[in-house]
Amino acid sequence: MQQRVAVWGTGNMGSTAIRSALAFPGLALAGIITSSESKAGMDAAEFVGLDSPTGVVATTDVDAALADCDAVAYMASGDIRPEEAVNDIERCLRAGSHVVTPSLYSLYDPRSAPPEWVERLTAAAEEGGATLFVSGVDPGWGNDALAVIAAGLCTRIRTIHCQEIFDYSTYNQPHAVKVLCGFGGPMDETPMMLLPSIPTMVWGGNVRLIGRGLGMEIDEITEEVDRRPLETSVDTVMGRFDEGTQGAFWLKVIGKVAGQERIVIDHITRIHPSCAPDWPQPDQGAGDHRVIVDGDPELTLVSRADVPGGTRADGGNTTAANRLLGAIGWLATQKPGIYDGLDVPLHPPLPPETEAQRWASD
Repeated sequence: MQQRVAVWGTGNMGSTAIRSALAFPGLALAGIITSSESKAGMDAAEFVGLDSPTGVVATTDVDAALADCDAVAYMASGDIRPEEAVNDIERCLRAGSHVVTPSLYSLYDPRSAPPEWVERLTAAAEEGGATLFVSGVDPGWGNDALAVIAAGLCTRIRTIHCQEIFDYSTYNQPHAVKVLCGFGGPMDETPMMLLPSIPTMVWGGNVRLIGRGLGMEIDEITEEVDRRPLETSVDTVMGRFDEGTQGAFWLKVIGKVAGQERIVIDHITRIHPSCAPDWPQPDQGAGDHRVIVDGDPELTLVSRADVPGGTRADGGNTTAANRLLGAIGWLATQKPGIYDGLDVPLHPPLPPETEAQRWASD
């Protein structure tokens, strides 16, 4: 039985989810929800560049979309509108739709999320007989489930580092790159992402999840930030970034037990590969994700994702969307409530005939 999925949001992540929902085994795209009147009536094919229409069109009528789906992939932003996102998700759950979303970082680890959000959404899930799963790639599978799987290949562990190494020169998202990350901004101003406590709000849940998945409760989380200016001006898909402005940062969110570093989530991020050349670089291309276990053995897993005609960021977004969409069938068999990245299998089982649909014919 196919699960009918509505995608809420048509930006980068929304378009990615639409593309994936049209092809994911066991799922059928049933609707698209948009807040933009100008996008209402657009066929799904227009959002993902398909030649032939699908017959699924975007609507601003949320109730109508919810009435015709089993699950919602909520891809609208929650970064600067968290209360609105919680309200939207609560509405979906009360309507009986399972919800998967990357939009609320605080809920990646429900145990450490704001209690009022957990209470509201749990009540909504129970009322609607629905489930909620909040995850992504980083934060998400790249630094929760994958880290725990990697640790399972080791006998002893001293530390685990989860790293994202990325060059933003081809990532055409000016607000995220310039405002949130601060690239191209003055070195004497701290961008939003690097303000004290914000990194822990975003990645702290994943640090705690890894710890719990390996039998350890994190008792302290600290943050470290190193920033570098551009030594020369550089040109990117977003235009020129001037010499002397912020060109790179290395952010660490560090989970400790009894004062000892155990789990570290690193972001080594540049606006151009020429900045901070002495910091870790991706093995190839624009970036990768790594899990590095300092233990027995010393183990490094490197993951990269690309989509035809897209950037490495597009590939990463696709893995995030697929992690969420792939969970829907599993969530539909569970009791109502909120689930995390350790609860949901990284590859939830599908019937053999459905799983076989993954195999391309060319």
